[in-house]
Amino acid sequence: MAEQVTYTEDNIRSLDWKEHIRMRPGMYIGKLGDGKDADDGIYVLLKEVIDNSIDEYTMGHGRTVEVVIKDDEVRVRDYGRGIPLGKVVDCVSKINTGGKYDSRAFKKSVGLNGVGTKAVNALSTEFVVESVREGQMKRAGFVLGELTDDAAVESTTKRNGTRIRFKPDPEIFKAYRFLTEHVEKLLWNYAYLNTGLTLYLNGEKFRSENGLKDLLEDRLDSKFRYPTVHLVGEDIEVAITHTDAYGEDYQSFVNGQFTPQGGTHQGAFREAYIKVVRDFFGKDYDAQDIRGGISAAVAVKVEEPIFESQTKTKLGSQDVGPGRPSLKSFVFEFLKRELDNFLHRNPETAQALQSRIIQSEKERKDLAGIKKLARERAKKASLHNRKLRDCRVHLTDVKKDCNEETTLFITEGDSASGSITKARDVATQAVFSLKGKPLNSFGLTKKVVYENEE
Repeated sequence: MAEQVTYTEDNIRSLDWKEHIRMRPGMYIGKLGDGKDADDGIYVLLKEVIDNSIDEYTMGHGRTVEVVIKDDEVRVRDYGRGIPLGKVVDCVSKINTGGKYDSRAFKKSVGLNGVGTKAVNALSTEFVVESVREGQMKRAGFVLGELTDDAAVESTTKRNGTRIRFKPDPEIFKAYRFLTEHVEKLLWNYAYLNTGLTLYLNGEKFRSENGLKDLLEDRLDSKFRYPTVHLVGEDIEVAITHTDAYGEDYQSFVNGQFTPQGGTHQGAFREAYIKVVRDFFGKDYDAQDIRGGISAAVAVKVEEPIFESQTKTKLGSQDVGPGRPSLKSFVFEFLKRELDNFLHRNPETAQALQSRIIQSEKERKDLAGIKKLARERAKKASLHNRKLRDCRVHLTDVKKDCNEETTLFITEGDSASGSITKARDVATQAVFSLKGKPLNSFGLTKKVVYENEE
């Protein structure tokens, strides 16, 4: 019988904000990790701090963000308006406190829940914030979220803005290390999504003049089938091209936030793109053929976005904002107008796009025929394959001690298999004879390769 445990008022505990964050960090920043993966917790901490600087830029304040990472300590400096001096401590240490609840001030902000910077504070052995506004500076220091230095406001000649310095707690982030490639990719994303903004990482400059067009052209290795289609509108930006690669490749963003798991905005784009292309060519092309080989980037700005987790990797919002159109109709109307106009003005691009669609259609139909042929061959082979001299024991015979010793010898033609067949151990060694020299598939089409019986 299970031991009876009393349940009284003494069993009820209330945690303050920093205790809860430190006890359940995954609720706030996702997985912890040690910095090897781009979605590890230390990069989420860095992003939460930079996001506040980006929000200032999008509101028209501060065109430069400086990031310095040295000895596993991070410093981020922007030149925005600075945190109101009387609220510096509250903004970094009181949960659900911030200026972004008022949509009039930050209509399309990333950090909405008043949690991000507080999580950085609670999960850092050192956290220092400085705010400069109109010749006055306020500084506050924390250790593991506990206020240790609440300096008085003082005069300064420094430029307006906010500076945050933090050092992640090694007790939570075991043996962590910031990898330059992950930080650089993060900063490049900010640069692509905020043309005109300049970021620095340890003095190295990150800046983009052409937004998502630069993103695609910098990151794609495959040859483009046509010049990048770059469309920009109010609260939306899209870049599209096709390559000879297979499958689909998307990079989506919401309010400057990279959403690696996509979401409603990416789904709306994929659906709208099919409709617009079909309408333009007047043909009911298969969706798979239209999107085959596509590489696209889409960024939208949404009021009060709803993400599916605190780490904001997937958008869940259905509308562009309260009282505004749905994301589906917003994206569709934009593409219907802008992409259709672009294709009419650029017939060479339209022709290249149609050529890629027709190629995808042909490959799909060829592969469908090959798969049917392969199924028919598989049925015949399952009944009897005279080219195979089988062995008695197979890997799947788990009850046999020698099942992991089984071997298949593949020979070039029946004559080559003759001596091996006679000398083999019939219990564990099988022999399969090819018809002859295998086909050299280099440079051949999929259809030719798959039709080869060997």
